[in-house]
Amino acid sequence: MKQELLLLLGVAAVWSVLAAVYALAPGLGMPGYARVWGGGAVVFLILAAVLGMTRRRTRG
Repeated sequence: MKQELLLLLGVAAVWSVLAAVYALAPGLGMPGYARVWGGGAVVFLILAAVLGMTRRRTRG
């Protein structure tokens, strides 16, 4: 289950980077997409948190 947690955190990191690129690169002309990618990053962070909490409960 540790691999799944790392995968979710990795996906959240990639989505966060993409959100930052869309927000900070005015040449792309798509500031609305920063919210979409940022929201996706939050979703994956929440999933990782739930997985981490579940992992702790099953161990202890």
